[in-house]
Amino acid sequence: MKRVVRQSKFRHVFGQAAKNDQCYDDIRVSKVTWDSALCSVNPKFVAIIVDASGGGAFLVLPLNKTGRIDKSYPTVCGHTGPVLDIEWCPHNDQVIASGSEDCTVMVWQIPENGLVTPMPEPVVVLEGHSKRVGIISWHPTARNVLLSAGVDNQIIIWNVGTGQAMISLEDMHPDVIYSVAWNRNGSLICTSCKDKSIRIIDPRKEAIVAEKEKAHEGSRPMRAIFLSDGNVLTTGFSRLSERQLALWNVQNMEEPMNVTEMDSSNGVFLPFYDPDSSVVYLCGKGDSSIRYFEITDEAPYIHYLNSYSSKEPQRGMGYMPKRGLDVNKCEIARFFKLHERKCEPVVMTVPRKSDLFQDDLYPDTAGPDPALEAEEWFDGQDGEPIYISLKNGYVPGKNRELKVVKKNILDSKVTKNADSPSPAVKAASSTPSIKSEAKLDEILKEIKSLRDLVNSQEKRIIQLEDQISKIAI
Repeated sequence: MKRVVRQSKFRHVFGQAAKNDQCYDDIRVSKVTWDSALCSVNPKFVAIIVDASGGGAFLVLPLNKTGRIDKSYPTVCGHTGPVLDIEWCPHNDQVIASGSEDCTVMVWQIPENGLVTPMPEPVVVLEGHSKRVGIISWHPTARNVLLSAGVDNQIIIWNVGTGQAMISLEDMHPDVIYSVAWNRNGSLICTSCKDKSIRIIDPRKEAIVAEKEKAHEGSRPMRAIFLSDGNVLTTGFSRLSERQLALWNVQNMEEPMNVTEMDSSNGVFLPFYDPDSSVVYLCGKGDSSIRYFEITDEAPYIHYLNSYSSKEPQRGMGYMPKRGLDVNKCEIARFFKLHERKCEPVVMTVPRKSDLFQDDLYPDTAGPDPALEAEEWFDGQDGEPIYISLKNGYVPGKNRELKVVKKNILDSKVTKNADSPSPAVKAASSTPSIKSEAKLDEILKEIKSLRDLVNSQEKRIIQLEDQISKIAI
């Protein structure tokens, strides 16, 4: 009875799919069998891994570019094998990393207004894996720190600013790594592996802090994520192939704090966690529903809230960071659900009568500014996320653009350090002219493409007018 009357402001959360004109249509979503989300979203862009002949590619669309996407729309297409995972950088909304079957990780800088021409050249290529790279994850609080995990059972942590592999965790996993996740301040990672073990690892000490063998008895893939209180949430399968959700205390992993059994479907759960509201959303690959649970401090810890159901199964899922939500409509989550040929936004809303800002739904959330530089983190420092208020909606500030300029200085250093390392001052002085030339080229290309578009529409209008005049006769 207690569970029925439990007070929660998220009890009445409901999901609503966007109308057709707000979807992204005619996208050839990738058919790779790898269990990744195939989609990554930030407040500016949605990126979707697509089928590409002779290599790997992904689409990057500005959020407002809804409707039918032309087959000739430019893609990010530098990989020579299918792309398996992509993730936007949390500290720069124009930087995205991708891992591929070609054994490389590539980091890309997307132009401010999206792609006008195909992008075959990344800012930096990170080579170090001997087999395909299936997992990509940016550090939550340190700038330019990127983790990648491959089918070579190896985890590498890179300093993207210098293009160097700084940490390599080789002998910790005897089999394929299914998932890797950072904790809130990026001091630890948790991994799930095909050997059915969950491991908590301190990457800088290259040491396993805690380990649980047979966290889930089933042989299907598991996932593990950190919660904001330091506990670990896992999804997996029981011996009878029932899907499970389990909560673990890292200090004592002998027994789970809670195990919730759900159903006997065989789709792997993709867990998405909102640390501000302590709500976990489970999106099963091949399911047509999104289940959501609230995690609390009191037993039974995991409380089922509700589920959003639709007719179409999901191929993958993108999850918008909190700063990209519409606070005026009481949005607490926005998903980008991949169908076979389209991407459909699904909004989760808490019904409220008042139009005022709901500060209980929107505590200060992690902002785009990094707490640390890469070098500081590799030297052993930790930094908590820098929080921002969403009271007036998220607006990218002036500081942010200064940070982007700093990123570009870094980019020029990356390209030069292959030949000879040049002093930072030189890089800084040469960057503005290079940057302005690149910007000018980009604008000219965009103007040309718009001019072509206008001409083609003009011809179409003339054709239609001819047809109308014939009908009128």
